[in-house]
Amino acid sequence: MKVKTIALLVAAAASAGVSGSVLAQAKEQFIGLPSYRVGPYAAGGSGIYGGWIDYMTLVNERDGGINGVKLTWEECETEYNNARGVECYERLKKKGATGNTTFQPLSTGITYSVLDKVAQDKIPMVTIGYGRTDAADGRVFPWVFPMITTYWSQATGMVKYIGQKEGGLDKLKGKKIVYLYHDSAFGKEGIPVLEKQAAKHGFNLKTIPVAHPGNEQQSQWLTIRQEKPDWVILWGWGVMNPTALKAAAKTGFPREKMVGVWWSGAEEDTVPAGDAAKGFTAAGFNVAGTNYPVVKAIQDNVYKKNKGNMEDKSRVGSIYYNRGVVHGIITVEAIRVAQEKFGKGKPLTAEQARWGFEHLHIDAKRLKELGAEGFMPDLAITCADHEGSGKVKFQQWDGKAWKVVSDWVDADKEMVRPMIEESAGKYAKEKGLTLRDCAKEG
Repeated sequence: MKVKTIALLVAAAASAGVSGSVLAQAKEQFIGLPSYRVGPYAAGGSGIYGGWIDYMTLVNERDGGINGVKLTWEECETEYNNARGVECYERLKKKGATGNTTFQPLSTGITYSVLDKVAQDKIPMVTIGYGRTDAADGRVFPWVFPMITTYWSQATGMVKYIGQKEGGLDKLKGKKIVYLYHDSAFGKEGIPVLEKQAAKHGFNLKTIPVAHPGNEQQSQWLTIRQEKPDWVILWGWGVMNPTALKAAAKTGFPREKMVGVWWSGAEEDTVPAGDAAKGFTAAGFNVAGTNYPVVKAIQDNVYKKNKGNMEDKSRVGSIYYNRGVVHGIITVEAIRVAQEKFGKGKPLTAEQARWGFEHLHIDAKRLKELGAEGFMPDLAITCADHEGSGKVKFQQWDGKAWKVVSDWVDADKEMVRPMIEESAGKYAKEKGLTLRDCAKEG
């Protein structure tokens, strides 16, 4: 039906002396979605991609697209599998009139797998809150954008939060912190910066891996019981999280002394754990709830028209869903910024969209205009800094819902940025890359 409609439009345009290809291209901006709605991590994938799709639908329904350019998309199921992720990348990259605008795999493993490909194909890869941390150095990784907050920044924010609870960072000296992590590229990403912080603040760090998918943790919690740590940082994903919370309750470890990564801090992590989750705290770069204008706009303009993506409408406003809305906001705003340079109302190439991501500034004023004030942090991306923020909020599960228990907490940038530049520099040397001169690029 869609192909037939476009054909009729092209025919009509041709009779009026207008190029059919120009008309077709002027109407659509294609977004390829390497989603995962099946498998052990389906809750995260379905929630985030669902929220993202609903935001794009909102832009189409309420605004008529971005300056008249309608957003189109196609999902490709990865099952959170690296090989499938690469297949989806290849399948999606030439879709649409101008090719795939951006690749956002929602998987650190897939991110690593296509890192070289996106540079070769000139397609921006946006990894909001995940992926390779040193890709925040845009001088080395011009095509990768680990936006808002990287894992290393988040880890420093978590240690700051723990320090606040102990009465100050100086009170961490001699304390014992266990890092219980998903044994994958994602889980290992936090170790280097936590080791640096342990040395800086004088706490003892014990790292304990949990094999995929994470539903077997008896030996790990036996070790934790023997170690008797003061705090546990839960760096989990999927079924690993409620399993850990239940195990903590069983062994008597207080959930008030557990702080989770943002992939451990969703309703899908706490609700299955029942009472065992109460008191658990997690970091986040977005908040839960429907009492934000942007979410209300989706309800009014999308769900009231029966065009929503979520089969379970009760998930609208959940952590994962709202995180998907953040993905939508960032993608749409980057396209909008790029249109200001390359032409309003025109579809962009992926290379042009990359310029938009690299010049994306969403300040407090713009967040309010978007109906997202307090919903996500402000950010400012530059040539050298593809992270752009580094802030997290902490939310605590009260047994029924997530409640914000902190303001935005800044990362320890004095620690993180040199680590990013050192790691990125090693990558550049290995690959024979020359660092971009951001001053010359303006």
